[in-house]
Amino acid sequence: MADGTFAVLLLIAGLSDMQQNYCSTPNGCLGKTEAEPRFSVSVGNWVERAADPQGEIYVRYDFDHKLGPFGVAAGLSVAENGETWIGFGQTYGWENDGFFAELHALTGLYFDNGGFDLGHPIEFRSGIELGYETKAGWRFGLGYDHRSNTGIFANRNPGVETVHVRVGIPTRRILQ
Repeated sequence: MADGTFAVLLLIAGLSDMQQNYCSTPNGCLGKTEAEPRFSVSVGNWVERAADPQGEIYVRYDFDHKLGPFGVAAGLSVAENGETWIGFGQTYGWENDGFFAELHALTGLYFDNGGFDLGHPIEFRSGIELGYETKAGWRFGLGYDHRSNTGIFANRNPGVETVHVRVGIPTRRILQ
C-alpha cells in the first residue's frame, strides 16, 4: 500500500459514518464535538523503497474537537538525515474494548535539508495505526505511514514509508 490508499479509506469510512450518524444531529454533518486532546510521540524507520532506511521521530497533536467523525491533528517529523515534514489534517478511527484502529491523512510541507528529495515541498502523509488505549487514556500503537506528493505537483514522486511505534498521552487528563 505504497500510495494514497489510507487517505481514500479514511474518506470513504468517514463520509459513510458521517451520513449515518452525524448529518441528522443538531450539530450537522461536520458539527464540532469534543474529543480527547492527545500528544503523541513515535519512533520508527523509513522502509527501504526509493529511499535508504533511516530513523525518524514524529510528534503529533490531536486537537480537543472533531468535525463530524473526523479528528483534527497536526504533526512534525524529522528523519535521521535532517528531512523534515510538518502538516495538518484529519483522523478517523474505531475503538472496541480498549483496542483501536485509526486512519490519518495530513497535508504538509517537506524540507529535504540536503537529504532525500521527495520531488516537491507539498507532501501528503497518510497511514494507519493499530493499538490499545488504557483506561487512563494512554495509547500504545504500531503504525505505517506513506508520504508522497501523489504526482500532482511534480513528475518526480518517489514517496517514503515509515513503520513506527507510537505512545499517545491524553493532555487534558495530564494537565488536570
